[in-house]
Amino acid sequence: MNPDLRRLQPYPFERLRELLAGAAPPANLPHINLSIGEPKHATPSFVFDALTKALPGLAQYPSTVGVPELREAIAEWLARRFALPAVDPATQVLPVNGSREALFAFAQAVVDRTRDALVIAPNPFYQIYEGAALLAGAQPLYLPTTPENGFRMAFERVKPDQWRRVQLVYVCSPANPTGRVMTLDEWRTLFELADRYGFVIASDECYSEIYFDEARPPLGGLQAAQLLGRSDFARLVTFGSLSKRSNVPGLRSGFVAGDAAVLKKFLLYRTYHGNAMSPPVQAASVAAWKDEAHVRENRKLYATKFAQATPIIASALRTAQPEAAFYLWARTPIDDTEYARRLFAERNVTVLPGSFLARTRDGLNPGAGFVRIALVAGLDEVLDAARRIAEFTQALTRSR
Repeated sequence: MNPDLRRLQPYPFERLRELLAGAAPPANLPHINLSIGEPKHATPSFVFDALTKALPGLAQYPSTVGVPELREAIAEWLARRFALPAVDPATQVLPVNGSREALFAFAQAVVDRTRDALVIAPNPFYQIYEGAALLAGAQPLYLPTTPENGFRMAFERVKPDQWRRVQLVYVCSPANPTGRVMTLDEWRTLFELADRYGFVIASDECYSEIYFDEARPPLGGLQAAQLLGRSDFARLVTFGSLSKRSNVPGLRSGFVAGDAAVLKKFLLYRTYHGNAMSPPVQAASVAAWKDEAHVRENRKLYATKFAQATPIIASALRTAQPEAAFYLWARTPIDDTEYARRLFAERNVTVLPGSFLARTRDGLNPGAGFVRIALVAGLDEVLDAARRIAEFTQALTRSR
């Protein structure tokens, strides 16, 4: 077996199951799960229609590069959404089976394991970044994102001798779990470092379409590159997904876009990897990328939930509405794992301990003392959970 498998840690939700095992929540309170970022809003009916209409396509082997109609739909969406003059669907776009598998596979294609490679990731982080780095034969280098540094990746903390070993940098904007959006100045710094040291940037933007002000959509990596005169998107690949945007997590549909030379190599890898998207999924994806009305309605649902639930939770926990994404990142008055277990045992609400999303480095786990609360359920459930969280926390604080 691959010896690097021993370096993988249990996934956060496996750890959560173990943490909650044996707890007996009140039977009179229905369970509300706010621990996992799985969209619960309705899938648009036209996506179902496009999927079922294309079912005869199951009789064909799909190509890894995808049909031209899908690449064109994604390229057109990118141009509209991020104010780009043009994106070449033939060379700068590649469909993938969800951003998760692509984020993992990308490291396997990028990292040269014959060198002493480093892969940079934020901390806390989406666990795929770590697993991808380890199984590519690289060592992760974590940059803590904390309230003290504005939840940004402090690139200045990386030493020159470390930068010379860096082959890949994962960024997540809007961030999981904080919802923070990278600024243009941060992108400028990162691009300059990439030019100097020759690494590739993987920009995870799966939450880019969950935001609260229609006039201020989050800045994307390709958009930042264009604004800074990097129209060839050198050393940059962005990862997008329909899962959150269109409420189709089971469709497993996303894209990678950016540097044509990097994507050409990634396509070669994927041709052998065997991750072609099925024809019906491609057809449904074309329909989803071409429609924005359902995405605006989706944002309205999240905006309503955040506007009503955040003040309730913030009355007991230190938290605030994020710039984007659908999480609240909330400080806990006690250890985050104890808080999560007791909240489940006493109020039958599940949240994710922040320490499960981070790694301890230099004596600090930047997720410790936080919980991630995913406002993905319906409004009534979210408000019920918010009240239970507030009541539980207030009672906990009084008893201390």
